[in-house]
Parts: sequence; structure tokens; C-alpha cells
Amino acid sequence: MNLLVLGPQGAGKGTQAKRISSEYGIPHDSAGDMFRAEQAAGTELGKRVGEIMATGQLVPDELTIAMIENRLKQHDARNGFVLDGFPRNLAQAEALDRMLHSLGRDLDAILFFDVPDDVGLERALKRAELEGRQDDTPDVIKKRLEIYHRETEPVIEHYRATGKLVPLHAGGTVEQVWNEITRALDMLGEDAA
Repeated sequence: MNLLVLGPQGAGKGTQAKRISSEYGIPHDSAGDMFRAEQAAGTELGKRVGEIMATGQLVPDELTIAMIENRLKQHDARNGFVLDGFPRNLAQAEALDRMLHSLGRDLDAILFFDVPDDVGLERALKRAELEGRQDDTPDVIKKRLEIYHRETEPVIEHYRATGKLVPLHAGGTVEQVWNEITRALDMLGEDAA
């Protein structure tokens, strides 16, 4: 099962993607986590990414696309994946479409976590406090929300046209959202059977 999770900061994508990974036995690939791992390792990419992320800007497409392509070619992603934090703009979505086509794969569903900005901001700030994420300050989160509305919302419309977009009411509790997700994924399984 090849899945994307899309939505604004604080929508709960990471929380639910980890649960999907665990329940369905497919890797959760978070672009943000991959970038933070590069930073922690002190790689050249990590240093470049750290400077960019500290300002709330998006990492350049060519770096992100290369990293994602490398990840999806790995053995454990052969039977599926949950991709989180990518694509963030139309150029990345089109690159992902080409990448998957070249790998002989297709997306099964795009889970769209729809949540109001004020809820997402509150959740992201709480997450930053709990996880000690220094890149999640109020100003940086607001900047990312602005970028999300300008650059990522068109990605949602790109995937809506495929008929595979699954809108979720992400303002609910973790369990309410999980129930929506499992209903959608169960229906996918029935359609594939």
C-alpha cells in the first residue's frame, strides 16, 4: 500500500502515519525526520538543511526529491510506504509521480488531514514543547502555514483530480481520526480484492 499524508502543520499526520506504519507493516517515511537525522549526523546535507529549516523555509526541491527517491528504492519500502512531509509543492508532486512511474508503482491513496490553522498552530506548539524541537517556534510555524497555503494546497487539488484523495476531519481526537483512516484503508483493501 503506497500512501501519502498531506495537511498543514499540527494536523496529526506524523502521529497517524506512525500508526499506519505499525498496523499495516509499511515504513513511515517523514521528510522532516530524514532531514533531522541528517542534521544529527552532522552531514553536509544536514548542515545545509538545518540553516534552511531554522528560518521556516522549505528545503530545495532537488535535495528533497533525491532523498525521497533514494528512500523509496530501499528494500523495506518495496511493499509500500507512508510518505509524510512530501510533496510540498506542485513541482515535487509531479517529480513524485514521475519517480513512482519509473519504479513501476502508483499511489493507492492520498490522506488529506484537514484542520483549521488555529488548531494546527496550537498542536504544533505543544509538540515542539514536548519533543524539544527547536525548529518549531511560533513565528516559524506561522511561516510554514503561510507556505502551506501558498504552495501545498495546490498539491491537494492535483491529487483530488486522481480520485484517490481521502479528506479526513483532522480536528477530531487521535482515535476519531484513526477510525476515519481505517475505514478508508479497509475500503481500499476491499476494492483491491
